[in-house]
Formats: sequence, structure tokens, C-alpha cells
Amino acid sequence: MRNPDGDGRLFVGEGLVVGVGVRATATGTELLELVRRTLAGAGLPADAVRALATLTGKGGHPAVRAAAQALGVPVAEYPAGALAAVRVPNPSGTVGAAVGTLSVAEAAALAATGGGELLVPKRKTASATAAVARTPHHRNAGERP
Repeated sequence: MRNPDGDGRLFVGEGLVVGVGVRATATGTELLELVRRTLAGAGLPADAVRALATLTGKGGHPAVRAAAQALGVPVAEYPAGALAAVRVPNPSGTVGAAVGTLSVAEAAALAATGGGELLVPKRKTASATAAVARTPHHRNAGERP
């Protein structure tokens, strides 16, 4: 559900957000496999994903649309300036030069959680990047408060 302020944020409820970045050459299969591997590698359930998040303009990329559809989640988009304001552990000068922010996947995941925690730093393939954050109050099954 979109934020009524129209700023791109989603009300995702408790759960996970996967931030994604894609190059023009990325495919839906490549991105979806990356997302699934990233979640599985961290022991995180795919059914806990509440949204994908990315840079403004990338939500319409066929790979992002395909991954969101396969996961059954919406896509939140954030302008480069908003992502640039998010502190991330793995900034990239190359990404910064290309799109105006030093992070897409990590920053978008964190932005969409509204103060959540980065659980999985960015993971990459040749044409896609994914990172996972959780909303502030989400806990995995069996995790103690």
C-alpha cells in the first residue's frame, strides 16, 4: 500500500524488504534467482518478503516486474537523492557515478523498511544486485525479542 504522502514509501507491515538494482541487461530469471539465493543463504523465508524496493525508474524494468510478480509483492521506488541520504555499509563509487547515489539495493531496502535493519548486505550477479532488510519489529520464527 502506498504512503498517502506520495513519497514512494510503502507500508509493508512486519516483514522483509528486498532492495534490488538492475542493469539494462538484467533478466527476470537472473534477478529472481539472485533474490531467492540471497534469502535462502541467510535462512530467510521468501514468504516473509513484503516488497521489492529500487531506484525511481527501475520499478518498470522487466526483470524487476517479473521478480515482483513471481514473489507476489509490490515495488517501491525511491529517487536517487533519497537513497543517497541512507547510510549503507557498502557504498559504490561506480554506482554513484552512474545513477547519482552510492547505493541502490542496500539503500532502497533500508528506505522501504522505515528504520529497519540490514540483514543481508548486497549480493551481485553480472547484471543485478539484491540486499535484504527487515522492518523494525519483524522477528524470524523462533527468534527471541
